[in-house]
Amino acid sequence: MRFPLKFGAGNESRTRDLNLGKVALYQLSYSRKEHRSGCKFYIIFQFFVWNCSLKTSNISSEEHYFNIEFLLMSNPTLFQPALSQISNTLALPCVASHAVTLTSLDQLPTVSSFKEDFGKVNLIGGGSNLILPEKLDGLTVLVRNKGINYLGEKQGCHIVEVAAGEVWHDWIAYALRHGWYGLENLALIPGTVGAAPVQNIGAYGVELAQLFDSVKVWDFRKNALQILTKQECSFSYRHSIFKQDEGIDLLIVSVTFRLPVKWTAVLDYPDLHDLRESIVTPQAVFEKVVSVRRRKLPDPEVTPNVGSFFKNPVVNQERYQKLKRDFPALIAYPQTDGKFKLAAGWLIDFLGWKGRQVGPVKIHDRQALVLTNAGGASAADVLMVAGEIQRDVAQQFGVELHIEPACWAK
Repeated sequence: MRFPLKFGAGNESRTRDLNLGKVALYQLSYSRKEHRSGCKFYIIFQFFVWNCSLKTSNISSEEHYFNIEFLLMSNPTLFQPALSQISNTLALPCVASHAVTLTSLDQLPTVSSFKEDFGKVNLIGGGSNLILPEKLDGLTVLVRNKGINYLGEKQGCHIVEVAAGEVWHDWIAYALRHGWYGLENLALIPGTVGAAPVQNIGAYGVELAQLFDSVKVWDFRKNALQILTKQECSFSYRHSIFKQDEGIDLLIVSVTFRLPVKWTAVLDYPDLHDLRESIVTPQAVFEKVVSVRRRKLPDPEVTPNVGSFFKNPVVNQERYQKLKRDFPALIAYPQTDGKFKLAAGWLIDFLGWKGRQVGPVKIHDRQALVLTNAGGASAADVLMVAGEIQRDVAQQFGVELHIEPACWAK
């Protein structure tokens, strides 16, 4: 069974088939639209690259197409601001000076050539794990490619390649329908497939690295595609090569998973313990995780947030035992290396932060790990409250909390 890896526009049809080549002709168009951040109009400049021929036709999702939009901050000729609000689940105001929507691998060489002009490149999937500044300079690449490709069985695992622009939760639901199990504990995590390896996402006892085979990336330094193995990705707790200097110029275009043919449920977390009392199925685990997350965590589309704002700190056994003596109710999870992972949410809740609001930033009333935008918050507002929480935890427990989402704001 093979599902083509499509780097197109999903189910939408497109009206232009543009063959790539060196930039030979630019078409300029602009449109006026209402801008939700308060700017009445903005102008979109669309640059299309032609080769010698251009055919106009309806293009299905099976075909490649090229569509780059540069959203310029200003244009002195037309005297109009041209703003591109970058969508993010924390609903922070953020404008990109130059943005590219990536839907096809064919675009990559041309995007690379533009990167040389702008220098800095910002890679964004679903904007679900980012603290963004008010303005993004350089070139911003919005990863929107789609496709799922089943590569067959190998060493007792289903091998499946998934395009970086696929929605993470939708991919898990798709895998379940096709009998590819193992990702259920990671259900309902916001974001895209391409963002998952960056953070080495994890939940309810499962981490991405456990089900990861390899990743296909575009290296802006070499202007070439390459494959990185699990070892080369340097995964650790909420960390990978993509958060280090070595990975700053790597754009993830697809992720290949190794999903076990013989599935075993992971039910170590208390929220999943009741499933042990019956014959458990992958679908049951999936539904339970979705139910728990919906009960405990706010929907970003309703209450802007980035999920867990802080990482769970890890301490050695001696430090844990002292904390446990001082705070008997402390929640912690033993690790395979003998250390203990402390529940950051418990530390924050103990200090009375749960449900508290400081200006436009509110700590969620059901989960102290989640900072929400109550309306009109900026990155500076969020980081100020986060800093106060970090100082309180350090003073009370002698433990340092680290911010989990990538922070691009200064």
